[in-house]
Amino acid sequence: MRHQNTVFHDLLKRVPWAAFERLVKDHGADHRVRRLTTKAQFIALLYGQFCGATSLREVVGGLASQSARLYHAGGREVSRSTLADANASRPSVVFSELFAHMVGQAQRGLRRAVAEAVYLIDSTGIRLSGAGSQWARFSHNACGAKLHVIYDASEERPIYAAMTTARVNDITPAQAMPIEPGATYVFDLGYYDYAWWARMDAAGCRIVTRFKSNTPLRVIAELPLPEAGAILSDRIGLLPRRQANSRKNPFSDPIREVRVRLATGKELRILCNDLDASAQEIADLYKRRWAIELFFRWVKQTLKIRHFLGRSENAVRTQIAVALIAYLLIQLAHAAQNQVKGLLAFARLIRLNLMHRRRVDSLKRPQPKPPPNLRQLELSQLTS
Repeated sequence: MRHQNTVFHDLLKRVPWAAFERLVKDHGADHRVRRLTTKAQFIALLYGQFCGATSLREVVGGLASQSARLYHAGGREVSRSTLADANASRPSVVFSELFAHMVGQAQRGLRRAVAEAVYLIDSTGIRLSGAGSQWARFSHNACGAKLHVIYDASEERPIYAAMTTARVNDITPAQAMPIEPGATYVFDLGYYDYAWWARMDAAGCRIVTRFKSNTPLRVIAELPLPEAGAILSDRIGLLPRRQANSRKNPFSDPIREVRVRLATGKELRILCNDLDASAQEIADLYKRRWAIELFFRWVKQTLKIRHFLGRSENAVRTQIAVALIAYLLIQLAHAAQNQVKGLLAFARLIRLNLMHRRRVDSLKRPQPKPPPNLRQLELSQLTS
């Protein structure tokens, strides 16, 4: 009988293994390794992500129960202590650089103008506790990390990710993020830095963010408003000349202030350096920021990123990088099929069929049974 790959094996085919092996060699990840190679560790962690495992014991038990089908996928059984040691000691940079490589491959396949790119910048908190997590402690009772992400709103995928401890201010890792000249960047108050804005403006980027409540604006022009809608005002003005008594504001170009009333009655002051776009377009761009919040929720709930298999800094960095790679693999597989529309429904089908021998593009949502025909039911009862 012809061999049929499992769904898990089909997903692993989308990993650029040549690049992975090069990274393993460059960082010496398999140096003096006798039991568990970095590739086997990676496959075990991906298995845990796809099946929704919340502990090392679940990952190890699942691998043991599917040992016969792991062979063709390149995986193997592993002991709990060996996998824990690998997560704590193998360089996490192998997985983070593999994620960056996969993002670069996906981005090269796009055919669009730079001006059409809309990137969302935000971070999400990750709670940590227990022995081994002291590296992330920032107060007597609190311990955690932050995941900082640039998210492509049009392609619905992260294009950059970095992790810091929770005590690091959002703007610090943002200043090291790669900036694409001419693109649009949308972010919130955690990235309120005039010098950073000035650098993005000099690169031809359009920035959309929110004013702090105490930031004054020296108005130089009032723009006309649409006849109906939630736009309260549209003004061009200048930011304060100084950030403090001794520091000159490096962002001296005119900017827009668009005031919007939300359905809840709350008013927002939206800042943008685009003087030509309509006020509604600027408001709609800021509204798209909600997409990255949905992405964070999806990753935490679906890929179980709230439950860590290890508490050391290296183990946490490794698991976050592997979770983002798993997200890309699910998205790539979803784009290659036309049976299931929703990404969440597709991820659930992968979890249910992960070790079944079938193609990932053949997964289908179960069709509900049609309601019984009451007339036929009555006739069958009369004739019986």
